[in-house]
Amino acid sequence: MSSAVWNPAVREVTLGGKGMKAMDHAAHRASGRTDAGHDHVEHAERADRIDRGGRASGASWVTAAKATLHCLTGCAVGEILGMAVGTALLWGNVPTMALAIVLAFVFGYSFTLFAVRRAGLGLKAAVKVALAADTVSIAVMELVDNGIIALVPGAMDAHLSEGLFWASLLGGFVVAFLVTTPVNKWLIGRGRGHAVVHAYH
Repeated sequence: MSSAVWNPAVREVTLGGKGMKAMDHAAHRASGRTDAGHDHVEHAERADRIDRGGRASGASWVTAAKATLHCLTGCAVGEILGMAVGTALLWGNVPTMALAIVLAFVFGYSFTLFAVRRAGLGLKAAVKVALAADTVSIAVMELVDNGIIALVPGAMDAHLSEGLFWASLLGGFVVAFLVTTPVNKWLIGRGRGHAVVHAYH
């Protein structure tokens, strides 16, 4: 007489030495639900990571302030150098300011260029990243800063040894920082501006 052996692990009934497996459909369906749930969780986690990356959820004020300070440092170096050179060479207000603005862009871009080059990015790609990251920020900063200097009575004619020169210049930087930080926050929150540099930090 054939004997029947029940194997609960594989849902198998052995009859007379021949195995006939009965698939546990309930277990299969449960496994499918588990896999689907796992995939759903992974998808949600990926979406959450994208949000935290800055596109959907926006950038924090701290991140925006750091990006603005980065640009401000380069702008300050270039602008002070341009003002010093123009004043030393006895240039007029227009060429001196033009030189200061050009050098502000040069040094502003250079800071970012150096950082991404150090991260291993090629020169051509690094230039594109620097242009995308800093152009709007530097432009807004220079517009505000030089506008304030132009509006302060006597500031354009002040010499490097005079307190009015430094007061108007530094005051312009402070206002430019306050104005540019929200701009950078808006840009970074949409994956633009300084957000393109974050991948190389």
